[in-house]
Amino acid sequence: MDKLNHYRKCLQDLLTRYASYSKDDPDIETQLIFDTERDHYLMLRTGWDKKHRVHYCTFHFDIKDGKIWLQQNNTDVEIGEELEEMGIPKHDIVIGFHPPYLRQHTEYAAS
Repeated sequence: MDKLNHYRKCLQDLLTRYASYSKDDPDIETQLIFDTERDHYLMLRTGWDKKHRVHYCTFHFDIKDGKIWLQQNNTDVEIGEELEEMGIPKHDIVIGFHPPYLRQHTEYAAS
């Protein structure tokens, strides 16, 4: 399997696993969005909590220039470490929600 397809599969497997942990609430749905043409991968929670609208992005990943960009992580999970455990090297992981001037100080790719 080539690198790009491996990364796509890893992201889909990771998000599918986390979606399976979602609470069973009939009014709030977990949605997985896998855009394999443009390489956007998201896990959303959407619905209603009594009178309040829920529309929440738990995870958002993109694949750009052969690297996985973690755009959003609204959990306390160290997703970079989980990606590494799936065989993705640190130099192919970008923490996109960190400002560019801080990325160089992480153990992951700057861009």
